Amino acid sequence: MTPISVSHEPPCRLRTASLADARRLLDIYSYYVTDTAISFELSVPSLPEFERRIAATLEKYPYIVAEDPLSGVLLGYAYAGPFHPRAAYAHCAEVTIYLDHGCQKRGLGRKLYDALEEELRSMGIRNLYACIGYPEAPDEYLTTNSADFHAHMGYTLAGRFHKCGRKFGRWYDMIWMEKLIA
Repeated sequence: MTPISVSHEPPCRLRTASLADARRLLDIYSYYVTDTAISFELSVPSLPEFERRIAATLEKYPYIVAEDPLSGVLLGYAYAGPFHPRAAYAHCAEVTIYLDHGCQKRGLGRKLYDALEEELRSMGIRNLYACIGYPEAPDEYLTTNSADFHAHMGYTLAGRFHKCGRKFGRWYDMIWMEKLIA
């Protein structure tokens, strides 16, 4: 997949995702599955599976897409889900973000996460958690960019699991970062 070229601050319109967006969102996500260790998924999900995931998220949580207002092309997405299924965790959410790999470091991630946090706060969510692949040393499949982005957004390290994910014949760590929004 060829990255989309955009200016330093891509214009975007944020809106709620729909099942009609699934193909493009899967295209964005596929890069992270096949070319990086950012996602620990080993194979790209099918379109019906990806549509199922979107529908399940939208039942209870926000799923926001960033759309180029001129071309209508989706540039990235962010969504939330349950941190844990037990009722006592109902005021916590796990958050996830994926940008077209040509759109990083241009302010789009901040726009998506700010909108996601606003919606989650209005739902009574107090704590946000992000599960992030983390390398012992950055390599061609995984850097610390995601952890750095989350730290820039106000997340702090909550825990680290060592050598818990294996992809591309290598072991990777996983960290949890958290942000209290209430």
